[in-house]
Amino acid sequence: MDLKDIKKIVELMNEHELSFFHLEKEEFNLKLKKGVDADAIVAAMPAAAPVQAAPAVAAGVAPAVGGAEAASVVDGEPINSPMVGTFYRKASPEAPNFVEVGGSVSEGDTLCIIEAMKVMNEIKAEKSGVITAVLVDDSTPVQFGDTLFTIK
Repeated sequence: MDLKDIKKIVELMNEHELSFFHLEKEEFNLKLKKGVDADAIVAAMPAAAPVQAAPAVAAGVAPAVGGAEAASVVDGEPINSPMVGTFYRKASPEAPNFVEVGGSVSEGDTLCIIEAMKVMNEIKAEKSGVITAVLVDDSTPVQFGDTLFTIK
């Protein structure tokens, strides 16, 4: 693959609003990522949290409830988006959501739909458990690797 081919891939990424591309062949591996590096932001967050909480504690002010809410959001293992697209919690506007917080799911159950390039892709549970959080609003765009749900 030459530079001309790579430039064409970048153009296609821009045209289709993709933030991640990975191609692997025999002795060739190409990964392209654009935009904010979510992994770097997440890695930096725990270091920043104590700095923000310290002034409130030092001033004698009770910490915000947000810390407890944040802890419940990350309760369980993440279920991440396998693709870029639009996230849907239900099969149609009048249908019930596929899953709810506190609901049990079995391996293979449909959790949501991600629409990518006019194709509806059902995202299935890879293991059984209880949904502990839904982290994406219905009908919103998601990126590859975004956490959609947590499961315990």
